[in-house]
Amino acid sequence: MSVSDTIWPAAPLDAVDVAFAALTSDPAPLSLDLDMFGPDDGLPRGFVALPALRDWLLANPRAYTARDAVWRELIRRARLDGPQWVIAAVGTAMPALRRYARRLSNGYSGDPDDIGAEILAGFLAALRDHVDVARRAPYASLCRAGWRAGHALRQQASEFVPVEDVERVTGPRTPQVPYGHPDVLVRRAVRLGILDADDEQPYIDVRLGRRAMDPIAARMGISTDALRMRLGRIDTRLAEALANGMLTGAASPQAAEALAAQAERRASLRAASRRRLSTTTATSTAVA
Repeated sequence: MSVSDTIWPAAPLDAVDVAFAALTSDPAPLSLDLDMFGPDDGLPRGFVALPALRDWLLANPRAYTARDAVWRELIRRARLDGPQWVIAAVGTAMPALRRYARRLSNGYSGDPDDIGAEILAGFLAALRDHVDVARRAPYASLCRAGWRAGHALRQQASEFVPVEDVERVTGPRTPQVPYGHPDVLVRRAVRLGILDADDEQPYIDVRLGRRAMDPIAARMGISTDALRMRLGRIDTRLAEALANGMLTGAASPQAAEALAAQAERRASLRAASRRRLSTTTATSTAVA
């Protein structure tokens, strides 16, 4: 079965099931080479098609180490290797997502497919941006995100009370005022040299937007561990600046000069590191 010849169902979870079947059917089913994982994980060996791998994970619910290893790899590929791996990740999690959809749709007065769509949207958002693969149980985090999204829709539907004219409803209607934005402090930190300009958007994406580090590090051309350590150092500098009032008050000329000197040293160190990396890469290419 090819994806182009597929008849797509309207229900979102059904559509993912069909796409997953198309990607994992013969003659070239999407597979994982399980030899990349450690022998102590207890996983089968060699290339295993994803439906068979899903069945193995379901049959071994206490294989926590194996499940974490598999899901870290699926998340990494979904973020970096194309949409087919996004479908692969969702399809592998489909038994849990369908179970959540059934539970949340029980007694729901709206369209059950809406619940499924919200569960899928929550799962995909976590898969794309939010789950930290360095932590334990990434699969559980993905599933919780899907459940929360579906549950929020269910709660929203139960709390909705129709009125004839919203403009005549009595009682307070407090507006959502966008105040207290931490990104304003981040911008001030960049101006003062506490935070380097190249790090501003990655810091906002990870720390404020809670996005995943892997694709951001890949775009920056550094490892995820390097980005994690860099952000940790930024956290320390920002905490110190907040504690001494530099971000919320006026910085003295001496303090501003010291911060500028520190930023210049960081820039010099990074430039030297890039030069060493470029030289090493060129030498390796020449030898090869």
